Amino acid sequence: MRLDRIVRDSGASMPAAGTNPEITAVCSDSRKVVPGALFIAVKGFASDGHDYIKAAVEKGAAAVIYQDGDALGRQIPDRDGCDAVFLKSDSTRHTLAIAAANFYDNPSRKLTLVGITGTNGKTTTVTLLYRMFTGLGYHCGLLSTIANYIGNKRFEAVNTTSDPITINSMLAEMAAEGCGYCFMEVSSIGMEQERVAGLKFKAGIFSNLTHDHLDYHKTFAEYLRCKKLFFDTLPADAYAITNIDDRNGMVMVQNTKAQTVTYSCRSIADHTCRIVEEGFDGMLLKIDGKETWCRLIGQHNAYNLLAIYTTAIVLGMPQDEILVEMSRLESAPGRLETLRGPGDLSVVIDYAHTPDALENVLVTLREIAPERMLICLFGCGGDRDRTKRPEMAQVAQRLADRIIVTSDNSRTEKTSDIMDDIKAGMDAAGRAKSIFIEDREQAIRTAVMTAPQGSTILLAGKGHETYQILGTEKRHFDEKEIVQRIFEETR
Repeated sequence: MRLDRIVRDSGASMPAAGTNPEITAVCSDSRKVVPGALFIAVKGFASDGHDYIKAAVEKGAAAVIYQDGDALGRQIPDRDGCDAVFLKSDSTRHTLAIAAANFYDNPSRKLTLVGITGTNGKTTTVTLLYRMFTGLGYHCGLLSTIANYIGNKRFEAVNTTSDPITINSMLAEMAAEGCGYCFMEVSSIGMEQERVAGLKFKAGIFSNLTHDHLDYHKTFAEYLRCKKLFFDTLPADAYAITNIDDRNGMVMVQNTKAQTVTYSCRSIADHTCRIVEEGFDGMLLKIDGKETWCRLIGQHNAYNLLAIYTTAIVLGMPQDEILVEMSRLESAPGRLETLRGPGDLSVVIDYAHTPDALENVLVTLREIAPERMLICLFGCGGDRDRTKRPEMAQVAQRLADRIIVTSDNSRTEKTSDIMDDIKAGMDAAGRAKSIFIEDREQAIRTAVMTAPQGSTILLAGKGHETYQILGTEKRHFDEKEIVQRIFEETR
């Protein structure tokens, strides 16, 4: 594809006179440059692509798009002696997203793309949508925190919202393989960094907005603004599906051009739901006046299920078929996964890593089995938002009978410092029912071995993750394997 077609509407203008090379690839990582590639220099969180322009040219880049003129002068002082074409952009992040979409022939326009944003519930919702539409007979794609799917082919995921090149290349492969739908998570960071610019969404879903990512966004107002950008940019022929039970539900869609569709578990809305009865094995829901049994549990999952129901309805699926398929759905990996052990012990593994998510899970477990002792094991990630650590402590001390504070992904922070931040959120009563064990495997073992018969243990924070990051080392750490091994030892 010629360069002028790739940069069309991207904010990077072709030079008035010069060559229009055939481009073989679009790259923002100089290490991936191949002869004939277009290299787009983007300033990242840890490094600046402008520092690698020379390396990209030396590897055969046919064109370079840059934002910082001084950087270009430092890297390529003698542009007359260089074969590459140089283009300037006011925002290479934006240019990268549009160029990637153009290079892959705008694949989001060849299928029905549905995105979801919010603090909690994104992974569960897109995973269930993928499974539901697959069950309804459609060939589908999935872009999520846990994994990406093209049909039934699984690919590892790195970020909640991938870079524009990865997104568009995967969408292109989905379209080539006949996928009719793709369901994807859209993060606030992904919106702020314009990773989804150039994509055409048929529907956008808002789940909820609570405390998270303030290490990146700095303020809640900025976090909200980045989430809202998703709905501000939806086209007029799309649907903006919003949870009006969240206090920011209508704020999200106040400037959208899309058709607004509301859902609620507490008030009047376009689509409504309430829990009729609930147990560890599932819950009976009444959705738009019809009852259906679902295998998921918890009020937060009632919202997730209502969101997928509402999405399927606006996309034209028959109500009865939706409800039947919903009854077959199982939770996403690491979301309220229950392992049954000896002595009527239940260990629940959940990804809850924000104060709101932790509260949702603990409330659910308390409501299902109020007579059982509830033990909460959790930690907080290092090099991330410190302000939520004492808030999570306050949630745990209010709702759990026992607390075990341990490591999560400590990264380059000292685990002991993270645990001190958590302890600071507890009062004397909270500290009295808490123990602090840095080694997470030892903490899990302590929780299981000391729990009275008939207890429920929540392992919060890791969920689907099968690794733990301590320092700069990423080591294998699968909580399901650990718990099952402990169960075998104690039988």
